[in-house]
Amino acid sequence: MQSTQPKTNLDFLRTIDQRGKIIATYIWIDGSMTMRGKNRTLEKKINSVSELPDWNFDGSSCYMATTENSEIILKPVAFYPDPFLGGDNILVLTETFTWEDNTYQKLVPANTNFRAFSTPIFEALKDEEPWFGIEQEYTVLAENSRFATRPFGWPSNGYPGNQGPYYCSVGGNVAYGRALNDAHYKCCLYAGIKISGTNAEVMPGQWEF
Repeated sequence: MQSTQPKTNLDFLRTIDQRGKIIATYIWIDGSMTMRGKNRTLEKKINSVSELPDWNFDGSSCYMATTENSEIILKPVAFYPDPFLGGDNILVLTETFTWEDNTYQKLVPANTNFRAFSTPIFEALKDEEPWFGIEQEYTVLAENSRFATRPFGWPSNGYPGNQGPYYCSVGGNVAYGRALNDAHYKCCLYAGIKISGTNAEVMPGQWEF
């Protein structure tokens, strides 16, 4: 008889009844250009970004403000289905803003809000049809090892062989981390992100999408 027990902690989380509530994970870029995020409970399923409320956080704890004026405002600009929590839960991408002065009358883009600076350019050229070719590369690092910063698939006491057999490779002896790459790929498709493909790169443990 096949077991109905959840296979992982993530599977178990997806079985918990949220009683109609939605978990929205607000995501932003901090002052060190690192991702941050925190969760907010919403009362109903979100169908439009305009339904998402603004939020705030302590910028002095994220390298974005001083303690004297630490409030940073989060303004949602896009949301995607959450591939980790599933259901109607969502990941919310936000822009960050800070108050111009102590009168708290006007918001200005925070120091890492480069989207705000680029928006007028895109708006001025909205009738054009630009082509973008964007690829992002990442390296899978070893886990549960004293060589924690060593790329996955590298020997523990040296370096891998010269590049050649790893790019777009197939097989467990050359394509290290394929399971993680495939999971990332499927999560992107689930979330509705327009990802065009993935492949192994020239270094062992390196992938791109």
